[in-house]
Amino acid sequence: MKATILYIEDNEQNFYLVSFILTANKHEVLWAKDGREGLETALDARPDLILLDIQLPIMDGYTVAKALKEHAELRETPIVALTSYALPGDREKAMTAGCHGYIEKPINPATFIAQIEHFLASRPTLEARP
Repeated sequence: MKATILYIEDNEQNFYLVSFILTANKHEVLWAKDGREGLETALDARPDLILLDIQLPIMDGYTVAKALKEHAELRETPIVALTSYALPGDREKAMTAGCHGYIEKPINPATFIAQIEHFLASRPTLEARP
């Protein structure tokens, strides 16, 4: 099933690797390079899934996740932190901010698409979305 996935990531190399894997699996990938652009793109595009780096310019990922949850039209959209922050407590901090999942970088290309499909399967159906 094709989905629209927004990846909020300031590192071009990280974006291209993730985008390559997702587009090879028939998903459409949108890119925002900072937190503010990510929030604006999410509101405009209403993606099926949001992948969110934590260390971003302008607005960090925690702030972006909280801001996304303030908008009714995005409240049920799964947000997955995709980050190199892997210290004790980082996962919990991301989940508290509003993320539904957490994937550490560097990603494992062999398992990444299965992780993404899991989060896509957990989203509400289009009919149930506001």
